[in-house]
Amino acid sequence: MENLEQLYLLYRGAVYRYLLSLCRDEHQAEELLAETFYQALRALPGYRGGAPVKTWLFGIAHNVWRHALRRAGRERAWEERLAEELAENVEDRAAARQAAARALELLGQQAARSQEIVRMRLAGWPFAQIAEACGVSEASARVIDFRTRRALREALEREGFYE
Repeated sequence: MENLEQLYLLYRGAVYRYLLSLCRDEHQAEELLAETFYQALRALPGYRGGAPVKTWLFGIAHNVWRHALRRAGRERAWEERLAEELAENVEDRAAARQAAARALELLGQQAARSQEIVRMRLAGWPFAQIAEACGVSEASARVIDFRTRRALREALEREGFYE
């Protein structure tokens, strides 16, 4: 693997933009970028090349962001994100939270790649980046996301969460 300085020069812009899309704060994104590359330095001896370097760095960046949210006590639960998405179709917010919790359980029963694509999409990743990170075409990422969400919606309908 290239040395960390080369990786930083090559990927800092993409990782920074990703972090900025997550936290929506330039100063915090810069801090998280520094922490990401610090964590990458620490993890470098264990990197086995199983995933592309960019995917590996994005994974570290995502974990750094989630850790920062937990530390700040402001992490939005997956249930809240799903509840927002389901709120259009579910009358009250409490029902939406229940539906979201059940959707997470159902999502956990899907294939690992499907789970990751839906989670990345919920985190705001564009399909082009999801495709690159998961090693599929952009069209495949879109199809997997659509089919997985449709399966979740159909299961929720069968269970009475939707009318």
